[in-house]
Amino acid sequence: MIVEVLLFCVVILSTLHYWPFQHWVFRNVAFAKIQLSVLQTILLIILLIQFSYLSDISKMLSVLIVMTWLHNLIILFPYTPIYPKESKRIETTQETLSFLSVNVYQYNQQYHLLIDLIKRLKPDILLTVESDKHWEKALEDVEDLFRYAKKVPQDNTYGIHFYTKLKAKSIQVNYFVAKDLPSIEADLISKNGDEFTFFGVHPPPPSPTEETTSKERDADILALGKRIQKLNQPCLVVGDFNNVAWSKSSKLFKKSAQLLDPRIGRGFISTFHAKYLFFRFPIDLIFHSKSIYVQKLKTEKPINSDHFPLYGEFVVKPDVYKQHCDTAKPTEGEKETIEEMIEDGKETKSDNR
Repeated sequence: MIVEVLLFCVVILSTLHYWPFQHWVFRNVAFAKIQLSVLQTILLIILLIQFSYLSDISKMLSVLIVMTWLHNLIILFPYTPIYPKESKRIETTQETLSFLSVNVYQYNQQYHLLIDLIKRLKPDILLTVESDKHWEKALEDVEDLFRYAKKVPQDNTYGIHFYTKLKAKSIQVNYFVAKDLPSIEADLISKNGDEFTFFGVHPPPPSPTEETTSKERDADILALGKRIQKLNQPCLVVGDFNNVAWSKSSKLFKKSAQLLDPRIGRGFISTFHAKYLFFRFPIDLIFHSKSIYVQKLKTEKPINSDHFPLYGEFVVKPDVYKQHCDTAKPTEGEKETIEEMIEDGKETKSDNR
């Protein structure tokens, strides 16, 4: 009986994120597909060794676990280095551009760790999230490295700061879902004279300590996708999505905006949690148009935050053959789902901000 109960619990845990509910209990299981697959593998090895001793019910539950295990592997396989890269590197003499995206953790006071990292990397674009007035003050130490800045300090862990060395035609703050959830939109010109739009995002996570559901997060991401649809130039989207790339909302966002994911074929590049190795997920994401080529993508040394900094190098090449985008366009049903999810998010009122 104990074995059956244990196996039943594993089956339930393995299928929670497929249930049509947006409560954090259901949505956050998608974060842990990597960890869940490891645990399932260990469990299946044990079950295989003990298979002849299992009851009929245990054998049936074991088959269900095998099915969910295989499904997890199919979902995760594209994010391994042996899978063909979706976002290509390109041979070019053009100077690359660089970005550094950091969730600083608002209550982190080890400001010098990030300041030293910025001085070492000298990124062309710097995005910080969870940055309040104290972080804004600390960042004054590197502000002279940049030509333009947009600062939105907030003490609700949703402050955001943007700095760039590149020429900026415009920089604006968007509030897609709520008045206290800002994101950055910057029309920039590369060193080679090519225009592109940079988006910096930080939607709220579904969790027991923050938002009860994923409605605001999903709506914020999907509303950004609609915004990108209206643009006629290359786009780069970076930030703490509080989401994994294989979730339903991330896939819908990628489809609606017709973007590429440079993690596909390169690796998970997990950014959170920086202090717990086994509980580490890739939730600081990057997506881009097919005329942007990501040459390098990696995490940097920790800065005492719960997130690793994410660093990347890229080139904008709208005048050459664009890399192929296999991202399917959303169906009519998916378009309706997107609109419904955006409206649900806008109607949701937070009790934690």
